[in-house]
Amino acid sequence: MGVVRYLLDGEVREIRDPDPTRTVLEHLRGDLRRTGTKEGCAEGDCGACTVLIGELEGADVSWRAVNCCIQFLPMIDGKALVTVESLADEALHPVQQAMVDKHGSQCGFCTPGIVMSLYGRAVGAKGADAPPEEVLAGNLCRCTGYGPIIEAAKASLPDAAPDVADALRGLKREAMLELTYDDPIAGEPRRWFTPRSLTELAGVAEAHPDAVFVAGATDVGLWVTKLRRALGTIISLSEVDELKAITEDADGVRIGAGVRYVDAMEVLASLSGDLADMVRRLGSTQVRNSGTIGGNIANGSPIGDTPPPLIALGASVVLRKGDETRTLPLEDFFIAYGQQDRRPDEFVEAIIVPRPAAGAIVKVFKLSKRFDQDISAVCGAFVLRLDGGVVGAARIAFGGMAATPKRARACEAALIGQPWMTATIETAAAALDADFQPIDDMRASAAYRSLAAKNLLRKVFAETSAAPPATRVLEWAADG
Repeated sequence: MGVVRYLLDGEVREIRDPDPTRTVLEHLRGDLRRTGTKEGCAEGDCGACTVLIGELEGADVSWRAVNCCIQFLPMIDGKALVTVESLADEALHPVQQAMVDKHGSQCGFCTPGIVMSLYGRAVGAKGADAPPEEVLAGNLCRCTGYGPIIEAAKASLPDAAPDVADALRGLKREAMLELTYDDPIAGEPRRWFTPRSLTELAGVAEAHPDAVFVAGATDVGLWVTKLRRALGTIISLSEVDELKAITEDADGVRIGAGVRYVDAMEVLASLSGDLADMVRRLGSTQVRNSGTIGGNIANGSPIGDTPPPLIALGASVVLRKGDETRTLPLEDFFIAYGQQDRRPDEFVEAIIVPRPAAGAIVKVFKLSKRFDQDISAVCGAFVLRLDGGVVGAARIAFGGMAATPKRARACEAALIGQPWMTATIETAAAALDADFQPIDDMRASAAYRSLAAKNLLRKVFAETSAAPPATRVLEWAADG
């Protein structure tokens, strides 16, 4: 039993005893008949389902554009929701009018999601202060070729976000949200818990060791929408403030497992500009507004983009069980494909990342078929120290090359103590064959992955030469 309460256009809505894995998109289209929000892919890739969600952060409301096709209903509890139907009254909203004036719509299927991304940009939503091309990278259009849409984005003027702070304060939930739904098909109940503190979270995790943890649902959401998995007990991490904290000191940073990518961009840039640039490509604005660094690590995917650079930087992961915590090197967290060093009732609490030493070379590369928001074929990260032209230290990690994110220890050994020169690079590149035996799959062949990994090492060397050549793909023109 339980009720989800949220604001829709400033008015309180209540959903009693919902299926906790019903998506916000299904609720909008099926329950409320708000059919402007579309389903294009059901996996958070095309952006046709983009809506804005507002939540209290201190005294203010922060707005985020998200893909509601993979957001579960309990995730909007205590939050505000704005859909494309919210914008127009008797006249079109200026963002909509700009799309008309610039001929940015043809078939119109993707247009509502594009309009909501542009509306987020107009009201100063999180992650929307980027160039239009980045803000719109998560909205796919089959008709217009994007030029007119970009022009509409440039023509859109700033707007005031809905003032819902007082209403959200009235919805603020102090106790844990608990839902139980009796699935008539599976014949088993589904449960949802949204704890409000680390203590509550640890207690629920111990009571339900088989539960699925959900942060942004950018991965777990697909288990339901694409794989049609029936999830039993779900524990949401989204309302635990301690998991959303970032702390810094001279030695490094501590990033809570619930920190969204959009909120970590500044601190990641302080560790490495390459790392921040990679995160901009790892997912769309909508994905970065929902997905968390801790979730990317806890899932343990061999093609997750966050672990390789964090491993190369020497990061550690903090795990919690009840009142006890333990810390281990991130590289040791990944044991085998789909297997991590995490007990059933244990969860990721934080990631600790040391700052690179002064003068360190830090390079991060993501290779994918599509430049923006595509899954990597190979992700490589290099942290090197040169002492008078000799490699004094090296940490190199790759994703997509093995069953887990993994250090290239043979390559590192071939570099350390050797002069930073072409012959050393070629010897170290050859050593990668001892580190990895990649597989063929839909993203790349084994031969491509092997050659690409070696070429990334050569690229590091080229970029640190006296007259480095142009080696980077420019994302878009500097004038935005």
